[in-house]
Amino acid sequence: MIALGGTIGVGLFMGATSTIKWTGPSVLLAYIIAGAFLYMIMRALGEMLYVDPQTGSFAKYAQEYIHPVWGYLTSWSNIFQYIVVGVSEMIAVGGYLQYWWPSIPSWLPGLIAITFLGIANLISVKMFGELEFWFALIKVLTIIIFIILGLGVILFGFGNGGHPVGFSNLWEHGFFTGGVKGFFFALALVLTSYQGIELIGVTAGEAQDPQNTLVKAIKSTVYRILIFYVGAIFVILCIYPWDQLNSVGSPFVQTFAKIGITAAASIINFVVLTAALSGTNSGIYSASRMTYNLAEAHELPSFYTKVNRNGVPAYAVFAISFGIFIGLVLNALAPLVFKNAGNAFVIVYSSSTLPGMVPWFVILISETKFRKRHPELLDNHPFKMPWAPYSNYVTLAFLIITLGFMFFNPETNVSLMVGLVFLIIMAIFYFIKFGKKSPQS
Repeated sequence: MIALGGTIGVGLFMGATSTIKWTGPSVLLAYIIAGAFLYMIMRALGEMLYVDPQTGSFAKYAQEYIHPVWGYLTSWSNIFQYIVVGVSEMIAVGGYLQYWWPSIPSWLPGLIAITFLGIANLISVKMFGELEFWFALIKVLTIIIFIILGLGVILFGFGNGGHPVGFSNLWEHGFFTGGVKGFFFALALVLTSYQGIELIGVTAGEAQDPQNTLVKAIKSTVYRILIFYVGAIFVILCIYPWDQLNSVGSPFVQTFAKIGITAAASIINFVVLTAALSGTNSGIYSASRMTYNLAEAHELPSFYTKVNRNGVPAYAVFAISFGIFIGLVLNALAPLVFKNAGNAFVIVYSSSTLPGMVPWFVILISETKFRKRHPELLDNHPFKMPWAPYSNYVTLAFLIITLGFMFFNPETNVSLMVGLVFLIIMAIFYFIKFGKKSPQS
């Protein structure tokens, strides 16, 4: 549920039309292809986790199997990604609540929400897990109900005067509508929607019976996410012509309303509210464990390694929560100083895309090094990476190609460059301050 919660977010409910505009109905293939490669990444992570389950695993694997600088960059990428995403989602919380209470200040709900989530994460890992379970369950149930109702419209004409909509909208208005370039532009955006799936690896060191639970989670997570994403978008593309989606508004709201559920807008607003809370909850957990990792490697002050009586790295949780809090305050003050602050924030938010992909590169490279260094551990290993190392190389090539298309896409190249500049600055800082640390042998 944690992995589902980390990947099924506001992007699906609010941004389903953004990927469709680039390539039309063939976006379904983009989700399937991206999901298949993400499964390879999760299997590579699972192979290492089965032998060595650690909190913040992929950052530690990067430090051990590649070079300490990659452990450093992976941890900071995770922290950067989740603080930026957390700020944006807490800002969104204000907008969602204004739907019901228009007079409420937009900044107030976010401040209340981040305070609540920060305290919940400080109490115990169990509290984080309970919250994330229920947040994820709300999203999953909504998508299941949406798919069932949508199939009713498609097959039986529910809400359409008894006339089945059928499947013709999938091809009547074109399938590969943006050509090869449009397909790869969409594929790059689809990949970002899967970010957070590696959160399973961050939780490994704090899971009971990690070998069995992680194997089950990895085996089931990707195909479940594929069902939810592909299923929901398949329904949308069958009911609504892809080139008319911009005039529809939220396809989720419209489909519920078509069936006669008059409270459709309120229901979806509640779901995206929980999706925003879920994303920030996961972000506080993940980024705080990466902060703990950095302190453990003596790359942040040692007090970040201190845990409370429930085993929570309290200072790290507080630091991440406070970082999101400061981001909210700056966002509220920015329009007073910068007239175009809103546009700048969109660029900064999007800049989390490249840092968010760093763990995937690190997992694939670390696994090849892991195999070379510990061949004896693979003899009776029950959860080996399929077709390694060739599957690693093909998946790495796929990630590089999609990043290349992001660079040539005018809507994503600026955010990609911001993320790249962040990684370069952090790498330079590492070598200036910790350059004497030798790579792992």
